[in-house]
Amino acid sequence: MSEQNETGAYGVTAGELKQFIERFERLETEKSEIADQQKEVMAEAKGRGYDTKVIRKVIALRKRDKDDIAEEEAVLEMYKAALGMD
Repeated sequence: MSEQNETGAYGVTAGELKQFIERFERLETEKSEIADQQKEVMAEAKGRGYDTKVIRKVIALRKRDKDDIAEEEAVLEMYKAALGMD
């Protein structure tokens, strides 16, 4: 917690500040390690013949609402039809 000193300004506790910084740094390290693991998974999938661009699209679709996906696909089909791309 911050404490008010005699001048009315707020000071910081060095120990607490250090804890916040160290926690954030640990999370940054974990995030980097997870990103490396994700790259390894994609490299393994690619090595087995899967298209990693399509896998990434499927992952993105799985995060989205089904109604949003259906609406987007309907608009895409309408645009393709308008351009004679059926």
